[in-house]
Amino acid sequence: MTSDLQPASLDQAARALQDLIDASQKVVFFGGAGVSTESGIPDFRSQDGLYAQQYDFPPEVILSRTFFEARPDEFFRFYRDRVLHPAAQPNPAHLKLAELERAGRLSAVVTQNIDGLHQAAGSLNVIELHGSVHRNHCRRCGRSCGLERMMDGSSRPLCPCGGVIEPDVVLYEDPLDGPTVEAALAAIRTADCLIIGGTSLVVYPAAGLVDHFRGQRLAVVNRSGAGGRSDGLVVTWPIGQVFARLRA
Repeated sequence: MTSDLQPASLDQAARALQDLIDASQKVVFFGGAGVSTESGIPDFRSQDGLYAQQYDFPPEVILSRTFFEARPDEFFRFYRDRVLHPAAQPNPAHLKLAELERAGRLSAVVTQNIDGLHQAAGSLNVIELHGSVHRNHCRRCGRSCGLERMMDGSSRPLCPCGGVIEPDVVLYEDPLDGPTVEAALAAIRTADCLIIGGTSLVVYPAAGLVDHFRGQRLAVVNRSGAGGRSDGLVVTWPIGQVFARLRA
């Protein structure tokens, strides 16, 4: 692995990250909620994140399978109000990752996010560990629908057949999708450079996937630090500002 390094300035951080990318043949990006905060989507654990706000139930309870089954109307009120952000647009981090993929420098994005902003930026090989708000299905007939249908109404969204429409996202208590996990592991295991961005690496089992990286070049770009990892480049500058300085 690369030695522990924390650049003193934003420009130094971007140059150090660029050096890792330039020296690599197969770069994989593993991202979390911090990638999308500069697009106006709140994360969970920061000072202004969902967990710092006050609700009748903690967010991790509301976003659980048990709560969804028992109180679907309350679940969907919270889901529409705090999870869905239809006006959000890709920020420089999303856009640069798509550019790196088009240039043949980035082989995959593995994301814990469900907002679809990587695809909106133009990334093609996006492995969504926790699903996507843009995919939804009727529990009765299986019919699919997009995000617009989920934004409509004040309670549970219903299919024309009368069934409840469920978001294709991984709730607390749900297992991760097996083939998706295998695809993420395959990408990480074969990478020679892994960039971890916008995640504190505390949400398991997703965070444990990075332990399967066997390459020599590792970078963590995260405002709150490396989440206990100190075996590579550590960048605590805003990820959008760092990535905006990169070249493909």
